[in-house]
Amino acid sequence: MSYIDGFLIAVPNANKEKFIAHAGEFDPIFMELGAIRVIECWGDDVPDGQVTDFRRAVKATDEETVVFSWVEWPDKATRDIGMKKMMEDPRMEAANPMPFDGKRMIFGGFVPVVDLKK
Repeated sequence: MSYIDGFLIAVPNANKEKFIAHAGEFDPIFMELGAIRVIECWGDDVPDGQVTDFRRAVKATDEETVVFSWVEWPDKATRDIGMKKMMEDPRMEAANPMPFDGKRMIFGGFVPVVDLKK
């Protein structure tokens, strides 16, 4: 079964086009290194919660939008090799400065337990 890396970030609204360009430049590297899918989602209906929510999780300001992204890999072994190569790839030097505050990024690796498809 596949393996998923998930990411949650706060991107300044003024940087939306910069973020899209950044993703367009660096997401293909994930694909080159073995990912089978990369999705970048700009927040559209992200409500405030009473206890916690996406905005609070990344300390998003009123001038920022929450972005939810994931990278799908065929398996964890491919992901581990691909992520190691990505961190060593000299093209990653060009990723800075990022169009968002990377210190507030939340990320993690996930094993799918249910996978429904049409």
